Amino acid sequence: VEVMRNTPFLVQLFFIFFGLPSLGIRLDPILAAMLAMTLNMAAYTIEIVGAGLDAVPRGQTEAALALGLRPRQVFIKIVLPQALKVIYPALTSQIVIMMLESAVVSQIAVRELTYEADMLQARTFRAFETYFVVTLVYLGLSMGLRRLLVSGGRRALGAGVS
Repeated sequence: VEVMRNTPFLVQLFFIFFGLPSLGIRLDPILAAMLAMTLNMAAYTIEIVGAGLDAVPRGQTEAALALGLRPRQVFIKIVLPQALKVIYPALTSQIVIMMLESAVVSQIAVRELTYEADMLQARTFRAFETYFVVTLVYLGLSMGLRRLLVSGGRRALGAGVS
């Protein structure tokens, strides 16, 4: 977890795509990109979930156990609802960040928006216009995804989710 959180995503991607073949593990560019993004997201998600669970006061768990609830009931009825309200905003931001980081995978020849923009710019020599449109597309995608995730969180978790 610490390695993934303390190294740039581009380095992780290059290690998986260019470094693993030296160990005899060759991956398709799309598979390498998906693996790097999954490992990166998993590392951050572990930390977010851990912090959310730690945010629930220990006294509430102890009180529920003292009232006779089983540990599973305590987790599902007491800890999880409170932790999700802490976890969800950070997880929403992390999902948006990962969507934006997908632009980096163009560096290993994965055909996505940035890769296609590079190809278009190389053919037309219209760098400003090309990357301006790409910027607007990413801005629209990130704002739309965030709005969708926040409204879904409010619907599922109630007020207090932003």
